[in-house]
Amino acid sequence: MAKKRQNQSTLGRTLGRFFLLLIVLLVACAAWLYQYATTPQGYATSDFVVESGGVKKVADQLVKQGVIDQSLPFLVLARVTGKDKLLKAGSYSMSAPLSPWQLLEKLSNGDTTTLTFTLIEGWKWSDFRKALNTNPHLRHDSALMSDAELLAELGISALSPEGLFFPDTYHVDKGSSDLKLLARANQRMQSKLDKAWAGRSQNVQLKTPYEALILASLVEKETGLAADRPMIAGVFANRLRIGMRLQTDPAVMYGAGESLDGRLRKIDLLTDTPYNTYTRSGLPPTPIAMVGDAALKAVMHPSSTTALYFVAKGDGSSVFSNNLDEHNSAVRKYILRK
Repeated sequence: MAKKRQNQSTLGRTLGRFFLLLIVLLVACAAWLYQYATTPQGYATSDFVVESGGVKKVADQLVKQGVIDQSLPFLVLARVTGKDKLLKAGSYSMSAPLSPWQLLEKLSNGDTTTLTFTLIEGWKWSDFRKALNTNPHLRHDSALMSDAELLAELGISALSPEGLFFPDTYHVDKGSSDLKLLARANQRMQSKLDKAWAGRSQNVQLKTPYEALILASLVEKETGLAADRPMIAGVFANRLRIGMRLQTDPAVMYGAGESLDGRLRKIDLLTDTPYNTYTRSGLPPTPIAMVGDAALKAVMHPSSTTALYFVAKGDGSSVFSNNLDEHNSAVRKYILRK
């Protein structure tokens, strides 16, 4: 009996020591974790990118970019605090050293570094692509792609990327893929075009939204004056209706490409290309520029006019004529200055 009590006493002391040791270990771990979590780190970088993935993938990315020294402590802290399910992808920036806890807060709140990228109305695709490829804040995933490869990557079924991206100011994460920006700009253009096409005037003779986009690009390049765009669209609509060639200089210039040396000459107007609207009837095969809201609206709601001609006055506006005699008179006055 005494021996049994002695064994129980020994077991009790052993369990007591075990639980005491366990408590000490837990307290030590908690103290270590607290110290780790609240101590600012000497990061090797102030800007970094987090890609989508689980907490282990994120921790490995942070180590690789010099944001944290080791992944395991960060991983433990994230899981213990429940932040492991809340981390958000994006581009981040630190102006001062952060503690691991502050870093987790930043990542879980999605406190990303956003930048603006502006696409300008009237830009050609080549202008857009040059701006993409020279932007230091984007990841250039499309840089080595041909136009056809890029369209396939974006899931766009078209012969040319020209005009398929909406000119606007976009907010993007620093270090994000240029393909992501391209996809957003294309989706915005498609949404704008679909909405404009659905609300078009009944007298619009164009057959498809893409034809409207092509015509809108001509209007876009013909004038920067919003007030004149519906009239120019009306002139083009009249010409298309009666089978008259559009004879629009911006399309000829687009078709001439790099061979164009300065201003248009008579030889340029006579040189046939798919975009020469002096030698070919109807619309060009693709848009010639990126189109804004005003040009889209003008094509979907052209002015009701009998005009068949227009000429730039030199002050940004245009003068419209119903017949060739009136037009020639306007050319002499505003172009030839006679």
